[in-house]
Amino acid sequence: MDRRLGFVGIIVEDRKRSAAAVNEVLTLYGHLVVARTGIPNRDDGRSVITLVVEATPDEIGALTGTLGRLQGVSVKSALSKQ
Repeated sequence: MDRRLGFVGIIVEDRKRSAAAVNEVLTLYGHLVVARTGIPNRDDGRSVITLVVEATPDEIGALTGTLGRLQGVSVKSALSKQ
């Protein structure tokens, strides 16, 4: 299956509790990541991470599924049609 260009949006509700687990997952799937941007909100401990990825639908499903199972983490993604 061909890899497609896409993005993943991640919201981390409690950076102190979830950041290590999120980073562990992102390291595991790092071969899919083309670019990463993180924006912490220091006032309330939340953060937003955006990823540009090149992945198959199965790979993006594995990445987002793993992230989505982490407590306090929300994730959405989209891939190009081709």
